[in-house]
Amino acid sequence: MAHPTLAERLAEGSTTRMFDSDFFERFSRIHPRTIFMVWVPVATMALGHSIVRHEMSYVTMAAFFLVGILTWTLAEYLLHRWVFHWTNDTLWGKRIHFFLHGVHHDFPNDKDRLVMPLGVSIPMAVIFYTLFRVLLGQVQVEPFFAGFAVGYLMYDGTHYYVHHFVPTTRVGKYLRRHHLIHHNAEIEGGYGVSTPLWDVIFRTMPKKRVRAQLGP
Repeated sequence: MAHPTLAERLAEGSTTRMFDSDFFERFSRIHPRTIFMVWVPVATMALGHSIVRHEMSYVTMAAFFLVGILTWTLAEYLLHRWVFHWTNDTLWGKRIHFFLHGVHHDFPNDKDRLVMPLGVSIPMAVIFYTLFRVLLGQVQVEPFFAGFAVGYLMYDGTHYYVHHFVPTTRVGKYLRRHHLIHHNAEIEGGYGVSTPLWDVIFRTMPKKRVRAQLGP
């Protein structure tokens, strides 16, 4: 089967079916509003519990919250680069890549697949929370995980926004262009979505020459 052209992949509303089962197909799709309905209360409860416990100063709490956001941006970069873009030449390798992320590159404006479905984000959150609790302890993990969850919402919110809206601010335009350059099949790099910070640090920014060829 021929791969869709770039114009076809960028066509508004283009989509494809991922599963034969209607049940699995239904849960492979998600409205972007859903993630905020789920994770805003989770972040609020974690931070609120930390405030009520008052076992650390507000300054320390704010620091853990901000470090949590920063940690998410690193997790976002590493997941996007090494997990979502992992592939090999076996049939199963290609299928796994397609299910994880390839479908998004083939149909980048599919509005039902621009944020993580809960079947993916909830298990990931449990794994990350467990890891952070072991490393940080119960008191510190609450504001840290609240920030981590907010960072995730910034990522998914930014991802949906740059695919379905035309930003008017300099920052918004830059993030949209940075991400859409990443979608060019001939370009490696540009793995950060909510920020290019880790692309700069790990030297995976798209080359200036390539950016110039693609235009503003």
